[in-house]
Amino acid sequence: MREALTSDAIQERMSTVPGWSLEGSALTRAFEFPDFVRAFGFMASVAAIAQAMDHHPDWTNVYNRVSIRLSTHDAGGLTARDFEMAARISDLITSD
Repeated sequence: MREALTSDAIQERMSTVPGWSLEGSALTRAFEFPDFVRAFGFMASVAAIAQAMDHHPDWTNVYNRVSIRLSTHDAGGLTARDFEMAARISDLITSD
């Protein structure tokens, strides 16, 4: 099991994931794309990261919008893996 971060550790790490918000015990972010195909392509890229990390997000997709929620369920909150995954997801956007 992964260890949940303390509130102080979470606040310290928030600056490492610009664009992400803290909602309860999860990191969240919404993305918008020009069309469904690009949104779906983004989701496929995130799926590859999730599979490699064995850490799968909660997410929704409506046409050109993708909303992602990250938390480590078995730890009961946020862990270092959530922040790593958020950063890797953000890198997909900045590398476009």
